[in-house]
Amino acid sequence: MADRDALPASPLKRLTRAREPRAKLPAQATALDLDGRSLRVVQTTTRSGQPVVSRVLVAPLNLPADADRADAAVLGAAIAKALEQLKLKPGPVVMGVPRAQVVLKTLLLPVISDVRELASVVHLQVGKDLPFRVADAVVDFQVHRQITPPPPKPDANAKPGPEAPAAPLPKLEVLVAVAKREVVEFYQRAAEAAGVKLVALGLLPSASARCVHACHAVENRQAYGLISLRPDEVGIDIVADEAVPFSRGASVKPATEADTSDAFVNAATIEVVRSLHSYSGLGATAALTKLLVAGATGHEAAVVAALATRVSTPVALLDASALELAEDSRGPAAGATAGIGLALGFADAAGLPFDFLNPKRPAVQRDLRRIKILAVLAAASVVFLVLAGVRTWMMNQRQKILDAVTLEAIAAEKNRPIYRQMISQANVVNEWVRGERDWLLHYAYLTAVLPRSEEVFLTSLSVSGPGALRLGVRAKSGEILAKVEKQLRAAGYDVKPLAITPGSDKNGYEFQSTVELAVPDKLKIDLAKVKPPARPEDDASLDPPRKKGGG
Repeated sequence: MADRDALPASPLKRLTRAREPRAKLPAQATALDLDGRSLRVVQTTTRSGQPVVSRVLVAPLNLPADADRADAAVLGAAIAKALEQLKLKPGPVVMGVPRAQVVLKTLLLPVISDVRELASVVHLQVGKDLPFRVADAVVDFQVHRQITPPPPKPDANAKPGPEAPAAPLPKLEVLVAVAKREVVEFYQRAAEAAGVKLVALGLLPSASARCVHACHAVENRQAYGLISLRPDEVGIDIVADEAVPFSRGASVKPATEADTSDAFVNAATIEVVRSLHSYSGLGATAALTKLLVAGATGHEAAVVAALATRVSTPVALLDASALELAEDSRGPAAGATAGIGLALGFADAAGLPFDFLNPKRPAVQRDLRRIKILAVLAAASVVFLVLAGVRTWMMNQRQKILDAVTLEAIAAEKNRPIYRQMISQANVVNEWVRGERDWLLHYAYLTAVLPRSEEVFLTSLSVSGPGALRLGVRAKSGEILAKVEKQLRAAGYDVKPLAITPGSDKNGYEFQSTVELAVPDKLKIDLAKVKPPARPEDDASLDPPRKKGGG
């Protein structure tokens, strides 16, 4: 048989109970234990930095005879009435799950110091044997001890050689507790219906063992059995090294005060003996030093007497005097073993060994390849967003320029006639410049050589081509127009024959014609040698304009 050496208590507890760090230890803890048709309440306080039991109370659960205890709302309402009867308004509350609602397994695993990595291995191993999906379960565990197998014995027939057989690797014995998620949710709904805040959900067998430890009923690290009698159930827990490697619950005939027969005692005794045989059949090496009986059914003493005749292990009632309870709490404490353990365990710095509300969780498995792909996609998205932002900004800038040019084009379109007139006038000036003709000089010369304005006047003057002038004239008679032609020829211009057109005019200038002049290159103009006709006496063209409304 392998030699089993337990780890020192302190590192084992640190590994076993490691969870999310607790921000602050509760100054007061309240445990609620459903014991048949009774509610047992245990409250703790802190004394010299250690949790101690301050009060133990019991109140009936006033459930109707046909009430469905599987209905969380019905059970929660009954708990609320019981607390109201006790005049209690508890703060954070801890409850426990009975053995019948939990699957317990023992696993041998490699020694892993990281509790999260160990939790991953536990979930992987326990998921193979569960009768339901691991996704529908809440898994928590407790490291019981480290097992170091003895080195292999040397073989006398083996040939001598440099290679020695390798020593076997140590293993961790891990106790695993699995509850269905619907069970955990049931207690949460019941607590909500009762109006209390459920902060932890432990395991009743483990809590009972914590109570025995607080009572100093056995020597440290001794293996013992704890028989917990409830009105309709008997729990048999084997405790070794402050852990419960074996636990069994059996239903028996409900125990009542009117029950004077030995039926309950005989049934409980038989279940205990069966459980001890089952424990021995598992190959357990830890011998039991004591059997302890706890409960408040009234049959505990009879069960102790019956077991004393059936087993060789010493049997005794659990003595809770070490808890130093108040006088009014000693009686209810007899049946509150699990509640005391829940309250003390929750108030400990390490917390409960099993907590289905806050189980030890596996480490998050990181897919590095997926993380790299996501990082590349994120970087590409950032680059795309930056480029899109730059593109949008540039488009906005170009749009502003386009809008400004469009406004200028609209304004220019409105001014197109003015621009055309300016272009036409500029072309005329340019032609004058290119022709090297001083047409203003010709204009002044023509006003001097033409007859007086009483006889003829110019209606227009334009340059029709290189070295050519076109004059629009009106005269009072055809003879005057003939005189105009002779005077222009005498002034040195080449004149095309005139086409005289008669027409009516209110001022008497009834003959008009267009005179086309060609300017010879040899023509030289000297204004000093000519004198323009005198202005008529009634000529008002040079007078300043009169203001509107003036006299």
